[in-house]
Amino acid sequence: MGNYLAIDVGTTTIAAVVLDTDSTEVSASHSILNDSKLPDDEKPPGRSEWDIDRMVELSLQVISTVATQIDVDTLAGLGVTGQMHGMVLLDAAGEPISSFIGWQDQRCEEQVSGDRTYLQQMLELAGDGFERSGCTPATGYMGSTLFWLKHNDLLPADTTACFAPDYLVSRLCDTTPVTDPTNAASAGLFDVMAGAWNDQLIASLGLEPVYLPSLRPSCQTVGNITVAVAERTGLPVGLPVTNGCGDNQASFAGSVADYERSVLINIGTGAQISAFAEQPLLAEGLDLRPALGSGFLLVGAELCGGRSYQLLRDFFYQVGRDIFDLANMPEIYDAINQLAGEVPPGADGLHCEPLFTGSRQQPERRAIWRGMSHANFTPGHMARALLEGLAEQIKMLYEHMQRAGLGDHDLLIGSGNAIRKNQLLADILPASFGLPLQMTTYTEEAAVGAALCAAVATGQFPDIQQASRAVVGTGALN
Repeated sequence: MGNYLAIDVGTTTIAAVVLDTDSTEVSASHSILNDSKLPDDEKPPGRSEWDIDRMVELSLQVISTVATQIDVDTLAGLGVTGQMHGMVLLDAAGEPISSFIGWQDQRCEEQVSGDRTYLQQMLELAGDGFERSGCTPATGYMGSTLFWLKHNDLLPADTTACFAPDYLVSRLCDTTPVTDPTNAASAGLFDVMAGAWNDQLIASLGLEPVYLPSLRPSCQTVGNITVAVAERTGLPVGLPVTNGCGDNQASFAGSVADYERSVLINIGTGAQISAFAEQPLLAEGLDLRPALGSGFLLVGAELCGGRSYQLLRDFFYQVGRDIFDLANMPEIYDAINQLAGEVPPGADGLHCEPLFTGSRQQPERRAIWRGMSHANFTPGHMARALLEGLAEQIKMLYEHMQRAGLGDHDLLIGSGNAIRKNQLLADILPASFGLPLQMTTYTEEAAVGAALCAAVATGQFPDIQQASRAVVGTGALN
């Protein structure tokens, strides 16, 4: 049997698919909004906190809906992925004793002493200890949040931190949560080179390994659907469940057929570029993450993306409201794209750096338009220049990867609604890179990648690369 159910627990939506790995078709899918975020009036400013059990309940709802669309007896396994940053604290019995603290949480930017933030103190205490982590600690990461909790006496000794996908797996199977390297590396406390928790780094921060979940290799069965979950969802009792995996790595597996020759670009609210590397490549400003199975993903991320284009749209809305007193205006993305499409490449000398909220390395930077003249000071030129600037920012990340030792590629793989729904951007990206662009076969790429993990775990494929090559390379568009 080649039918695998998979669920992606995101902070915006929770989605599930059923993937037939024999026909390569998604035979069922369903998604709902994740409404488990706690209201602002229930938490201090700058907090991103969520009801983790509400997340589980929503996940069960999605699974139940998908189960009604298929013959559940044909299922061979269930895969899980989701938001890889963030954490919830569990007691010795595996019950939550905190909210799920998400990646947008800002508590570690608070000052701990003098003018130093918690993040700055972490860097001072660790010295060069983060060099093997593959990433620089950021607020909202598991390691950073644990550091804040420890320094505020909110971390009991018998507590274990847990990622959201792993918590869901534990509830589906009534097991102790475990994690895999793809999630563990997002904590900022993982030794990417050794594939283990970095005990020396953890000790330098005054933390204890006991706070961290146990590690298991990726793409392994870690439990089975319980009677209670089966009754709640309609799934078969005993269905094998694979350990959770990071959504970035799952998206790569569900999008890219040829790991060596393709580079993945995802543009949603922000933008991210991911490329596979057999050997570890370290470079400032880039994340090095364990890939599923073997190898690594070199990842560059920018805060600018669809959010930047939305800001330009909102500016045009504001002109309509404030200048022309228009109260109700239609969606204008198509009109903006049409105007931008009438502008030649290069926008007649107008250039844009769309860094409205800075970059990850330089958060103080802001957006710039330069080269304005009487000929190019138009809405269409501004839109064209912004999209070209967005493509240029992503290309700069790719060039940084190449300077770090990454080889050349033959193909861009595009994912995310900002590309899928904007043909002009889809035309600009390959022109900027000098490479052809192919959109992803599947729209729920992370869930498809988790389904492929389940197919590896149950033995249908020997490893994730062969699973991606067999399914993604021949998959039917959905």
